[in-house]
Amino acid sequence: MTSTEADVIVRRLDERDWMLVLRECDEQGWARLPSVLPASACTALIADYDRSERYRSTIDMERYRFGRGQYRYFADPLPPLVAGLRRVFYARLRPLANDWARRLGRAPTYPPTLDQFRERCRSAGQTRPTPLILRYGPGDYNCLHQDVYGALGFPLQVLVVLSQRGSDYDGGEVILVEQRPRAQSRGTAIALERGDGLVFTNRERPVPGRRGEMRVQMRHGSSAVTSGRRFVLGLIFHDAA
Repeated sequence: MTSTEADVIVRRLDERDWMLVLRECDEQGWARLPSVLPASACTALIADYDRSERYRSTIDMERYRFGRGQYRYFADPLPPLVAGLRRVFYARLRPLANDWARRLGRAPTYPPTLDQFRERCRSAGQTRPTPLILRYGPGDYNCLHQDVYGALGFPLQVLVVLSQRGSDYDGGEVILVEQRPRAQSRGTAIALERGDGLVFTNRERPVPGRRGEMRVQMRHGSSAVTSGRRFVLGLIFHDAA
């Protein structure tokens, strides 16, 4: 994919109704993002999965008891499309991240641009980029987890499904599990079409309660793929130590 094609996709993303997205994230901890990527971009990212020079690390999930499947972290410099998506998502999600920080009794810590935020990550010893591609085959799944890579973190992240449900694969729903204080956990299963995205709470968010704001924890994962192969682009905004 050329830089020009990537710029068109990123520009269209920036023109969405972000007030609606932020409101849904604030109310329920997640929001759907229909048609983030066209089919051609999804196909290009999948095709690049076997180009080892694009990645800094490959993780066998079963080896570390993370689930089953494989994922690869991109190396710097990120592909233009991945870098552009990450930049726009950060800028659009930043106001909510700072609002959540205030409501949780913290000083807002998220600067206006992703470059400025990554500089803070570097100062904290977090220097490795975290965007990744996940690959699942039959029987593969992702255990519930939170993507914490160091002391500095951003409270929201994004995934985009690159494969077509029903033709490329079956199963593989996104699983979100919310844990409120003194309450049972609540799970949500979300099925996405090729090119659709999901923005969701990375770790915790504030929710109004009887005595003020409650800290609500969120974990995420993936149900088992029952057939075929499923690829997912993951966009995390804090870098790793």
